[in-house]
Amino acid sequence: MQTRDWDGASYDRISAPQEALGRAVLARMDLRGDETVLDAGCGSGRVTEALLERLPRGRVIAVDASPSMIEQARRRFAERERVEVHQMDLLELELAQPVDAVLSTATFHWVLDHDALFRRLHAVLRPGGQLVAQCGGEGNIDRLRGIAKTVLEREPYAEHFRDWRSPWYYAAPKPTRERLLAAGFAAAECWLAPAPQYPEQPREFLAKVILGPHVQRLPEDLRDPFLDEVLEKVGESSMLVDYVRLNIDAVA
Repeated sequence: MQTRDWDGASYDRISAPQEALGRAVLARMDLRGDETVLDAGCGSGRVTEALLERLPRGRVIAVDASPSMIEQARRRFAERERVEVHQMDLLELELAQPVDAVLSTATFHWVLDHDALFRRLHAVLRPGGQLVAQCGGEGNIDRLRGIAKTVLEREPYAEHFRDWRSPWYYAAPKPTRERLLAAGFAAAECWLAPAPQYPEQPREFLAKVILGPHVQRLPEDLRDPFLDEVLEKVGESSMLVDYVRLNIDAVA
């Protein structure tokens, strides 16, 4: 799984757009309330908390690859006995017992090998269990990435991106469905949906979430100038994040 440095406290503070999108995904889940559900890529735990509310007699296993995110999630659930929080790469996912369902929001696009990812998720689901997920899909943040690219192609930034490889994989619905079925899922439905967002803290959101991999690649003295140039082009006061989300509903 592709890794990057996250700031869990910052993400928890500014991730209202991700929480809102995640709650809509959670609403698609068919839950009685007594299931064990895996939150695959729990982040700081904002959506995990909403999931727990849907499981008054159940429990949640929350996993994330980021140490900083897991630290924040553990702090959030320190008093909750029905939540297990584990630092774990989804491509190395192993659980002691199968789960009834898997929820994942804003995570799969950080995993470059979707074939291996879906095999792992299928392996931890009981027969008939549901996978309900959403991540960045084909066309996601094309406008913002294009603007960032025009800035990064100029010096003094360009020298730091000569061997740049994208850390994202924004998949299309058809190949995603084919991969899910090949991984063993009995049924799968996948579709794209635009989900434009206007974050309340545009500069921090750009630096920590959208363009975090770019910012982290730059030396400290170039980070603020880079963000200044991008924000000048996108319009900081009303910055539109042109999200396109890939939705997945599948049955093991």
